[in-house]
Amino acid sequence: MKAAGNGTPKQCVENLLSMVRGENPMERVKGIDARWFDRLEGQAAEGLVEDANWLIRTYEPRVNVEDVKISIAEQQDGSYGLTAFLSDV
Repeated sequence: MKAAGNGTPKQCVENLLSMVRGENPMERVKGIDARWFDRLEGQAAEGLVEDANWLIRTYEPRVNVEDVKISIAEQQDGSYGLTAFLSDV
């Protein structure tokens, strides 16, 4: 993310976590890897946490990642929810 004129750090993190890797044609590795969504719940949760940590540290240096939690939605579509606990730099 740009250091200025690109919104608050919180908003940028929300945008990053809502993107799927490959969605941005100029930055193919930005976003969450969609392959995690097809894995078993335990494997997916662990991988998503690592992926989200890497994503935030790589693309939003204005925040420190304290913790990333995964909430598995009880829906038939297999939805996952990512929650990141951040502290501003």
